[in-house]
Amino acid sequence: MVQEKTKITAPFSKETVKKLKAGEQVLISGKIIAARDAAHKRLCEALIKGEKLPIDLKNTVIYYVGPSPARPHFPIGSAGPTTSGRMDPYTPTLIHYGISGMIGKGYRNDEVISSIIKYQVPYLVTLGGAGALIAKSIKKYTVLAYEDLGAEAIAEIEIQNFPAIVAIDIYGNNFYKIGQAPYNTLLL
Repeated sequence: MVQEKTKITAPFSKETVKKLKAGEQVLISGKIIAARDAAHKRLCEALIKGEKLPIDLKNTVIYYVGPSPARPHFPIGSAGPTTSGRMDPYTPTLIHYGISGMIGKGYRNDEVISSIIKYQVPYLVTLGGAGALIAKSIKKYTVLAYEDLGAEAIAEIEIQNFPAIVAIDIYGNNFYKIGQAPYNTLLL
């Protein structure tokens, strides 16, 4: 049975995130921010020093991606997700400063999950290994800050029907645990 995909808009509103459930498939349209671990580190270092950030974090959805160079006539090259755990040391701080969602792949640590629940910021995942397919939903890619980081620079991405799955909803339901539960009895 094919699950119906919910269409949502980024940045995510509070009303939207309250309705999202772990395991739900979504198609996201709107604007998101590309940022990986090097950019996360710089943002957090700037916050610690009391410096002004190069972007406003409030109501941004961050996609953990380091895209490959764009081919002629395309806004971006392959754009698959980066392992989210590499952002875990910085994520609670960025959640505190107002991001409205995260997209990546893989598990999150307990501190991040606590921040997801406290600040009502969902974590979504997309298809690892399918960067060329995901790039088809990216309509525009514009570097905003930290250009010296190359593929890890902070960029604004305009997306249309970007495929994702709600991995951890704002209530702490974790699709990694829910999805694996039926199979855990097989291992006993």
